[in-house]
Amino acid sequence: MTDKQEAKKRKIIIHVDMDAFYAAVEMRDDPSLKGKPLIIGSLPTERGVVATCNYEARKYGVHSAMNIKEAYRLCPRGIYMHPNFEKYRQVSHQIRAIWNDYAVKMETVALDEAYLDVTYSAGNIETAREMAHTIKERVRKETGLSCSVGLAYSKTAAKTASEEKKPDGYFEILTEQDFIDLLIDREVRSLYTVGEKTAEKLNKIGIYTVRDIQERKDDVINHFGKHGRLITDLAFGIDDREVTTYKPEDAKSISREVTFQENVDDYELLKDVLVLLAISVERRAKRAGLRGSGVTLKLTYTDMKSITRSGLAISAEKAGTVYRETVTMLDQLDKRPVRLVGAGIYNLSPDEGRQMTLDDFLEDADADREQIIETRLKEMGEKYGLDFAGHLEDIYSGTTMYRTIEYMRKHTPEGKR
Repeated sequence: MTDKQEAKKRKIIIHVDMDAFYAAVEMRDDPSLKGKPLIIGSLPTERGVVATCNYEARKYGVHSAMNIKEAYRLCPRGIYMHPNFEKYRQVSHQIRAIWNDYAVKMETVALDEAYLDVTYSAGNIETAREMAHTIKERVRKETGLSCSVGLAYSKTAAKTASEEKKPDGYFEILTEQDFIDLLIDREVRSLYTVGEKTAEKLNKIGIYTVRDIQERKDDVINHFGKHGRLITDLAFGIDDREVTTYKPEDAKSISREVTFQENVDDYELLKDVLVLLAISVERRAKRAGLRGSGVTLKLTYTDMKSITRSGLAISAEKAGTVYRETVTMLDQLDKRPVRLVGAGIYNLSPDEGRQMTLDDFLEDADADREQIIETRLKEMGEKYGLDFAGHLEDIYSGTTMYRTIEYMRKHTPEGKR
């Protein structure tokens, strides 16, 4: 095969999407939950949204990203649970290992979803079809979970195919014409990248279906510019995007934030929370093998106004640096009640072969940063009656951090609240 023929070889892409992933893992681990509406996210008494829900809950109109109060109104007899992200990550590692056995390139979208480029590992549609069914079988056998799989000529078509027969489905869209025939008379939101707001704008100019987009291509491009060209291309089944393997160093930032169940006006408590968030950021950076050179602080006030402050810092990935810099930023802000606080790092790069800085020569900077955290954890232990240093692993497992922070909020010593 010549280079030109190789370049023109038609893509074969598989899109795999786990079915109601978080809820499915919980039902697998606790069979008594099966057949009951299960909503994973915040509890009805808390602020927050639905992370996911099982198909029994969806019959009531509950869906991901819905406000938890609305979910409870629709489904008051549902079972509500906090997510256990540590457990979901472990299962995600299992399923990704299975998927990776078949793909030349794999682009993960979330813990439970990925595009697999099998153009050369399969070589033809028949073999790719066998791979797709084998993936479904292996996922079920090795994890006890189901997934939906789409086989297609492009990323958009593959994702559309995997959605077509959910749950536990399989569907193929092998040509642009197959894609058009399937979607031509469906609503514009059936197209990738057309969200609720874009759909509303399209509807305002009289465009409701994919057929309308095709027939009024110029109007769409004139109204939406570059995005409009993407929309019209997709309406004709055109999508040349490559499956791109994610690299940790491609991440733009690493952050951790927490939303309080009641507004907080105690800024000393916020500083205590920043200690835990800083440690979490450091752990995430270390797990990804990344370092940073900038620190960010995020606050959302009770009027929903969010502000972000940032600044450059040496060894920004260290918990002590994240804590020190975010506290400095916090002290410069208006002391109004807040509902959310977050900490993060940016300007990421692989944590290897770092050039030594002046700080490294003049003092043991790492030791100083570590001492800041150790000292603060000891102070917080005495303040709240908790063994932070001895139970950090537990604190960062699943939702335990949120529960710990809520405990801190409720047990702040008198005179501090």
